[in-house]
Order: sequence, then C-alpha cells, then structure tokens
Amino acid sequence: MKELIDIKFDFHSDTPQGKDPDSFSPRLRKYHQVLWSKNLPSGIKFDLDLNVPRLLYHNSDLGEYFLSSDAIGRTCSNVKKMSHIVNQITPEEITFFDYICSTIGAYIIFPSKQIDKKMTINGARGVNHKIQDRFDLTLECIRRFYLKQNSPLSETFERYSSFFSLFQDFKGYIDFFLLQDLVDEKYLTIKFWHPFESFDYSPFPKNVSEYNVYKTNMIDFIMARNVKIKSLVLKI
Repeated sequence: MKELIDIKFDFHSDTPQGKDPDSFSPRLRKYHQVLWSKNLPSGIKFDLDLNVPRLLYHNSDLGEYFLSSDAIGRTCSNVKKMSHIVNQITPEEITFFDYICSTIGAYIIFPSKQIDKKMTINGARGVNHKIQDRFDLTLECIRRFYLKQNSPLSETFERYSSFFSLFQDFKGYIDFFLLQDLVDEKYLTIKFWHPFESFDYSPFPKNVSEYNVYKTNMIDFIMARNVKIKSLVLKI
C-alpha cells in the first residue's frame, strides 16, 4: 500500500488527451479511494468503492454518497481575461505551476449527484463569478457554512449538508482532507492565496505581482499537502 501513492505523479499522463483528469484519470480515482477511505471524526470508517464508473461511492448507515474528484489548483492560464498577465510569466514557471496543480495534493472530492436538478458543488463554484473555481475562496465559504454564515455558495452547500455533517465541524473537515496549511493554527481564518477583502472584489489577480503571490502561495500549499499525503499513506 505504501507504494500506491506517488505524490509526484502527473494525472494528465494517464488521462486521454483533451480530457479532464477529474473524470478520466484511473489513477486519480484510485488515489482518492485510498486516501479518503478512513475514519471520520466520529470514528466511523468512511469506505469508498469504485463500483460506479468515474465516481467514488459510499453506502452505509451514514447515507449514500456519489463523489467525484475536483481540482484545488488553478493556474488561470486558460482564462482569457488573465492572458495579459499570464503571458508575462516565463513558460518554465507556468509549466511547473501546471505540473504541481496536476499532482494529488491539488485534488479533493465533493458530492457529484445533482439534487433537485440543481448544480453540484463542483459546478457551482466554477460558474460563480465571486469564486471562479478558487479553492481558497471555496474553503472560506465552507468555513462560513459551518458557522451558519452566508456566502456565495450557501444555497449549494445547504443541499449537501449531509455531506458536510460527516465531518462534524470545520476543523473536522480540514483535518480529514489534510487542508491544515490553508488555515491558521486555530482554524479560524483562511490563508488566502491572493489578498481577500470580501466577495465583492474580483477573485482574479490584477497584475503580475499579485499573480506571482497567488502562484507561489498555491504551489507552497499543494507541495505541503503532498507531504501530508505521503505521511498519511505511510500509516496505512
């Protein structure tokens, strides 16, 4: 089992060209199964199986859950309004950024089954202009959800409240998914990759300097999470 997780593996390498690793990388799906099939804060084991194509599945007294991979890392290199900034970054830096965002530390799982034909978490955080797929902003919304505070994703999270209740509270969620490097020591605030004042401001870096801070912070987080993942696997 210890050799099963390679924290340097690039999931685009086993994904058909032009496809999304979240849906089409067999190894990413297997890694998720290994990493997140573990005890919840309640002490109950959250077993995941691969019986549903492209998804992870759980069914027990805890409930039935269909889960899918979602990317934490986002380089913004394919965002048209960011091209004038990204084009000023060296190709080597972007290549490395893309690679780090393709390792296991840059992925997480969310419920994938639509409820009342409305958007999933994955979909909602991607289309919401106040989030733009940024995981640090998503995590701020999750923090507020556990505190029963409003956020741009409140309505979506309410639909999936049974999933979030599995982890009991924000600390339980953070610890389960090895996200400690994205919060302060007391789990009270998010260590944003890009300066955050409120959801009224654009989530995109405004210039090269801000983009470099965003890039560096995200790379540091993903690499630190990879180390945590490696430590977790050694205990399995």
